[in-house]
Amino acid sequence: MPVIPTEAQLGDAAAVIALWQATALTRPWNDPAADFARALAAADAAVLVVRDGDSILGSVMVGDDGHRGWVYYLAVAPDRQRRGLGRALMGAAEDWLRARNCPKIQLMVRAGNAEALGFYAALGLEQQDVVTLGRRLAP
Repeated sequence: MPVIPTEAQLGDAAAVIALWQATALTRPWNDPAADFARALAAADAAVLVVRDGDSILGSVMVGDDGHRGWVYYLAVAPDRQRRGLGRALMGAAEDWLRARNCPKIQLMVRAGNAEALGFYAALGLEQQDVVTLGRRLAP
């Protein structure tokens, strides 16, 4: 049976956030509920999900900043990993960006996350010669 990601709805927030927490994607300094709500409220972002009935098995947040596309929160339920759901979600994220004529996709992986780096490398993503800088704006 083909995996067809769809756009999440506001009512999916609790299940998607629980998935992000179960896969260790959340951090104390980020508010996942605010991230989810902002993505759904924006015209240039979405959260795509894979469902099995009422259960959400995977998600990816995607956005277009006007210059390139970004991917965040790619998560697959631990008991459903290594079955192609992550690959399907990345494909859906790329399709979402292509539909908006976005020329490039980027994502950030935490240093030392060899499993994620291996996953993305297998999909053809390459490490870029850039340094990411940042500063918290929220208190």
